[in-house]
Amino acid sequence: MIKNRLKQRLQLGQLGLAIIIKQVQTAEMALAAKTCGYDSIYIDLEHSVISEHAAAQMALMALHTQITPIVRVPSLEAPAMNRILDAGAMGIVAPHVENAQQARQVVRACKFAPLGERSVAGAWPHFSYAAMPAEEIRRTLNDETLVVVMLESPQAVANADDIAAVQGVDVVHIGSTDLCDALGIPGQFAHPSIEQAFQSVLNVCRKHGKICGAGGLGSAPEVAQKMIQKGVRFITAGNEWAFMMQAAKQRATQLRALKID
Repeated sequence: MIKNRLKQRLQLGQLGLAIIIKQVQTAEMALAAKTCGYDSIYIDLEHSVISEHAAAQMALMALHTQITPIVRVPSLEAPAMNRILDAGAMGIVAPHVENAQQARQVVRACKFAPLGERSVAGAWPHFSYAAMPAEEIRRTLNDETLVVVMLESPQAVANADDIAAVQGVDVVHIGSTDLCDALGIPGQFAHPSIEQAFQSVLNVCRKHGKICGAGGLGSAPEVAQKMIQKGVRFITAGNEWAFMMQAAKQRATQLRALKID
C-alpha cells in the first residue's frame, strides 16, 4: 500500500521539507533528494520548461525511493493536474489561488468522487500497475494525494479564511517571493507586512485544521526559523540549480585561495 510520507509528517506536526526541481530533468533527482534528507521533490512546471514526461519519470523514481513527488502545475485547469497525478505525482501545488472558488476547483480536479471529479485513468504507477479493486484505488489515492494551494497576493491572503475552510485542501502555502513583489517590497522577507500575512494565514490554518506552508524563505533562514516557531510546517528549501551554483561557487573560491608556489 502506498503512503504519502510527506503528508504523514505534516499530519503529525513535523516539519516537511521539499527541494524544488527546475532544471535537471532526470529521475536521479529523486535519489539525490532522498540522500540529502528531503521529504519531497517539488517538480516545478510553472517556472520551468521541464516536460510532463520528465516530471513523470522523476515521480516514478520518487515513488520507489519513498520520497513524495509533488508537482506545481502551470495553471488551475483540471487536465494539467489529472495528467501528472495519473503519471505518479502524489500531490499538486496549485499556484495563484485567489479565492475559495478556485480552491474548490483544485480539489475537484485532484480527488475522485464523492470528494471531487477527478477523471479515472486506466493504469496506476502508484501501485506498480498491479490490478486492484477500483474502490480501493480511489479511496487510497484520495487519502494520500496532497493538495497544496498557494497564496501569492494580498487579495489571496485576505481570502485565506475562506480558502482554508475548503474541504480537501491540505496545505495553505504562502508564496513569499510573489507576495513580496505584489506588496511592492521585493525580496524583503523580514518586512512587517510579510510577518503580518503569515500570522493571518497561520491563524486560519489553526482554525480549520490545515497546514501552513512557506516558499521563498530558503535564503532567509532567520525569517524561516521565526515562521516555523509560529507554526509553519511545510517549507520549500530552494531549487537544485541554486544549490548547485552555491556549492560550485564556494568550491571555486576555496580552490582559488590555495597557494600555487
